[in-house]
Amino acid sequence: MKGSHIAAIIGGMLLFMAYVIYATVVPVQVECEVCLEFTEEVVCRSGRGATEEEALTAAQESACGGNVTGMAELIACRNQRPVSSQCEGP
Repeated sequence: MKGSHIAAIIGGMLLFMAYVIYATVVPVQVECEVCLEFTEEVVCRSGRGATEEEALTAAQESACGGNVTGMAELIACRNQRPVSSQCEGP
């Protein structure tokens, strides 16, 4: 490998590490709980985010994650309207 390739790889790794550190340090401001009814089962999960929209999305993703099998069901679950949702935070 040439020196420029190694420098590019190291630079990419440093950028990735900086992003991970930034993402873990940014304060979570909103926490939401979402309940979904999917495949005749109600599943409630919570999610956190910097905004209410991010927190709701995280909660819905979490509820769908363990409740589906296959990509088609995952897409259908993501498009499902929550039975209930409740958020706390600014």
